[in-house]
Amino acid sequence: MSLFPTTPTRQKQSAPLAERMRPRTLDEFIGQEHLLGPGKPLRVQIERDEISSMILWGPPGCGKTTLAQIIAHITKSEFLPFSAVLSGIAEIRKVMERADRMREMGRRTIVFVDEVHRFNKAQQDAFLPWVERGSIVMIGATTENPSFEVIGPLLSRTKVYMLGALDERQVVALLRRALADRERGLGDAAEYGEIVAGDDVLRRVALYANGDARAAYNTLEAAVLGSRPDAAGRRVLTLELLEDVLQRKLLRYDKAGEEHYNLISALHKSVRNSDADAALYWLTRMLESGEDLMYLARRLVRMASEDVGLADPHALEVTIAAMQAANFLGSPEGHLALAEAAIYLALAPKSNAIYAAYGVVRRDLSETEAEPVPMHLRNAVTDLMKEAGYGRGYEYAHDREEKTTGMTCLPPSLQSRRYYHPTAEGYEAELRKRVEEWMRRRAKLQEKP
Repeated sequence: MSLFPTTPTRQKQSAPLAERMRPRTLDEFIGQEHLLGPGKPLRVQIERDEISSMILWGPPGCGKTTLAQIIAHITKSEFLPFSAVLSGIAEIRKVMERADRMREMGRRTIVFVDEVHRFNKAQQDAFLPWVERGSIVMIGATTENPSFEVIGPLLSRTKVYMLGALDERQVVALLRRALADRERGLGDAAEYGEIVAGDDVLRRVALYANGDARAAYNTLEAAVLGSRPDAAGRRVLTLELLEDVLQRKLLRYDKAGEEHYNLISALHKSVRNSDADAALYWLTRMLESGEDLMYLARRLVRMASEDVGLADPHALEVTIAAMQAANFLGSPEGHLALAEAAIYLALAPKSNAIYAAYGVVRRDLSETEAEPVPMHLRNAVTDLMKEAGYGRGYEYAHDREEKTTGMTCLPPSLQSRRYYHPTAEGYEAELRKRVEEWMRRRAKLQEKP
């Protein structure tokens, strides 16, 4: 069967831009250089026609289906697409029987299973005999972690390749290709007229696509078809037109520019200032502008350590949980988890004692000699090390009633140094008492002859 229709005019009338612009060769494929770059193992296997069953794991619009089609085209294999949403065990068996017949005719079959994670255990089991004896090459596609969604026996018979979301630069390159392509894209002036799209418009389309090439193509096509030619017959794409297409206001934003850093600075300082309303505003503004969830999650985790610290030990737990929830749910469902974390951090007691202590230690490391570890703190794991003095003078704290000893644990030149100074805020007030108590006990033991 032909994977790539040879009637572009007819295809234009019926297929969306995203379908028409599917790459046909590895050289046209943009992204996934870690798998498909020159000399990379997967590319070498494809070019040598030595492929085996595999699972392509990655976010929507990163090229899973396209890559499967290209593999079938290059290896001259029969390509049978199969949807986990629409098919059951009976359909699986019919497809497998057809693959057996094709094999008897000397033709290999690639069965492409879209959304393989949606199959239940019994349905996945139905693939095993054919995959195991090589009747088919199965290429599964999933947006979910195969470790949790694909049964062990099937997972052990396939190779998992992890695909990443396209970055902004790659999506813009795809959009420019579509605007220039006269055969499959929007470059036919006789049909569309001259299309004028500035960098700001294409970058904004890429920003909202969030790494999804299909979504970017759909937005661009909608903008072109929704535009009116001017007096010169040109279709000029503007940010205002894009607002109408997306049905949302375009907030001023640039993931790599000054506004990005201005907004994250405003979020961080609002949290530090315990202003929950401002923290929620700046967080939401970034999310609604298309910011990457994991970037914001990482920054919130940092705030938990830098500005809350041990004044509320649960702050770090909350932000880590929010990060996991946002990663699991994606956009927009994961937005609320980050909002919950931002508000929690803003309302938590504040302490930068850990941040300050870490900075002082770093400064000491750069300004003082890196002294060897004191002998009494070293483990003597051999007789030679014992003879050399390793571990000599070490005191085991659990053997003492005070649960500490009078020995020092810092290098000799830094024995009087104190780094961590707990504040009186939140739980750190309790830690302050503990620090003082341990210091008192050690000082008392050091006074004893």
